[in-house]
Amino acid sequence: MPLVNVMVNSRAYTIACDEGEEEHLKHLAAHVDAKAREVLGSVGQVGDTRLLLMAALLIADEHLDMSGKACVGAGAESEKQSMHLHAEAAESATADMLESAAKRLEDIAARLAHA
Repeated sequence: MPLVNVMVNSRAYTIACDEGEEEHLKHLAAHVDAKAREVLGSVGQVGDTRLLLMAALLIADEHLDMSGKACVGAGAESEKQSMHLHAEAAESATADMLESAAKRLEDIAARLAHA
């Protein structure tokens, strides 16, 4: 399973993915990074976990909005399936990033507690 290095909110993350999905994962991470920067510009620094959560919520909102619009148009079913697959990949990548950020925060908190 290949590992991909991505940057989100000026932080490096290493994420595992399926063979051949490396570029797609980088694209998804860039999208998450753009949303994180959008949140950062709106509300300022609120911590990595909250920032990534807010970015994920914006992405989910966009996804639901686009899903609703796609269902109205012609060929909605195949488009809906395609969007669903992309959304699952985005959700998985976002969950991995949030899990990694949470783990880092837990590690920092543990080190501070022992200091």
